[in-house]
Amino acid sequence: MKGETPTGPLQWWQTRTFVLAMAFVAIVPLLWPTIPPLVDLPGHMGRYRVQLAIADHPFLAQWYDFHWQLIGNLGVDLLIEPLAPIFGLELAVKLIVILIPLLIVTGLLWIAREVHGRIPAPALFALPLAYNYPIHFGFVNFALSMGFAFVLFALWLRLGRFGRFRFRAAIFVPLSCLLWLCHTFGWGVLGVLAFSAEMVRQHDAGKRWFNSWLYAGLGCLPLALPMALMVLWRSGDHVSGQTTDWFNWQAKIQWLLMTFRDRWEVFDIASLGVLLLILFRGFRDPAIEYSRNLGLSALFLLAVYVLLPRIVFGSAYADMRLAPFMIAIAIIALRPKAGLTIRHASILAAMGLAFFLVRIAGTTVSFWLYDQRYKAELAALDHVPQGARLITFVGMDCFNPWFQTRLHHLPGIALERRLAYANDQWSMEGAQLLTTRYIPQAPGFAHDPSQIVTERRCPREWWRTINMSLARFPRDAYDYVWLIDPPEYEAQYTQGLVPVWQGGGTGTSMLYRIDHSVQLPAWPPMREEIFLRKMRERYLKLHAGKAS
Repeated sequence: MKGETPTGPLQWWQTRTFVLAMAFVAIVPLLWPTIPPLVDLPGHMGRYRVQLAIADHPFLAQWYDFHWQLIGNLGVDLLIEPLAPIFGLELAVKLIVILIPLLIVTGLLWIAREVHGRIPAPALFALPLAYNYPIHFGFVNFALSMGFAFVLFALWLRLGRFGRFRFRAAIFVPLSCLLWLCHTFGWGVLGVLAFSAEMVRQHDAGKRWFNSWLYAGLGCLPLALPMALMVLWRSGDHVSGQTTDWFNWQAKIQWLLMTFRDRWEVFDIASLGVLLLILFRGFRDPAIEYSRNLGLSALFLLAVYVLLPRIVFGSAYADMRLAPFMIAIAIIALRPKAGLTIRHASILAAMGLAFFLVRIAGTTVSFWLYDQRYKAELAALDHVPQGARLITFVGMDCFNPWFQTRLHHLPGIALERRLAYANDQWSMEGAQLLTTRYIPQAPGFAHDPSQIVTERRCPREWWRTINMSLARFPRDAYDYVWLIDPPEYEAQYTQGLVPVWQGGGTGTSMLYRIDHSVQLPAWPPMREEIFLRKMRERYLKLHAGKAS
């Protein structure tokens, strides 16, 4: 990698103390909430409880099927095994989630230091991306793998800088396999980053670009063993899920706009604008330039983003997950030219630090508000017996507003805390370790997304309305009904439901006990038949589950 080695004393943003301080600041939003308020995480926590408790509670085995298997999506699932007996499940999950922004921040700063010699001032603008939309969505295995991928890429660069290529090859064979086990996506991103870095290194050593391409491929062979694991995973008869929705340009533009999507739309989009302005300065500011190493890495990630479909092997939002990390690599690719004064660099670093602190403050307030909402809704579980057959319906808006309540998978906490049945669990063989066995007893109401209900039918969605769900769910299969922030519904469909608790964030959430002796008025059969047929056809066509 060409470029002058920085000289002179370290500046305040280039010290180890500063890196440690930024790592601590990055975890601040997660210190208060008992449950990290990430959309899918409560559902995953329900799966972790089954994983730990199924051998001791036979009724769980009647509801769910859990088997260990070799899949590229096991990061938190594996870490829970040793940590949960020590800290308890909820604290163990929280500690693992705290590790994600810590790894991302330290990994980005370490990469910048290895490439540029010292941490450049513009790199501080990338730090707020430790909290991005895919992480808010709760793709925890994916997010953990991305944090590890950044740290491992920094280690890859460091060993290459010191010429320790044999040692690097030896240790990255097992490290790449472990990263693949955490999540396939992180391993793939590490491969792209390492390949682009090797191309630049080979070219700087005097090879032509075509030869650099070949030698880079050979240099990255220590990262290739998980390809065999991938073949074993995806070639089984049990694996389901299609790869589809290619080149959805409208969605790809939306994912970029949603880079910081959390609670306040103007704040989040304005924050993205700051990053775009910094990236633009890299082309126009005579005192700042792009590193060829990380610049090429960013271009490679952009190519992957363009080519990646929305759904891969049934796992939705595949391309969306890459967007913020692609931007982060592009930001840390920026570095000052020789003519940039220390004063100018200090001002730029101070602006980057201020941007990071403002975003962290906003995320901290947002997570505190989500935590208050979680506590208000979860008060219902004090009235749910252990091992209850519980069906839950969570209200959803058809228009997908910027602010999400993050209640979609709160039923998973009933499974985690009370060992109650949760109909929000994903059930797609080959994507996760848990599948649902309760389908014959509760057809159409046994797993995700049967917990999602709306006031009226939503275009291009197959969620049921609240009235249809209350009228059609199999009452013999359940003993309790938990309504979380439901839309308005007709009272006739609550006949036979005995109120047990009312409350929640809006005061409209309800917990009912089912009186099985009461018969409901029938839902119009023709409308139900047409709806369910279309729902099944759409599900079989897309099979778009979410493997985090």
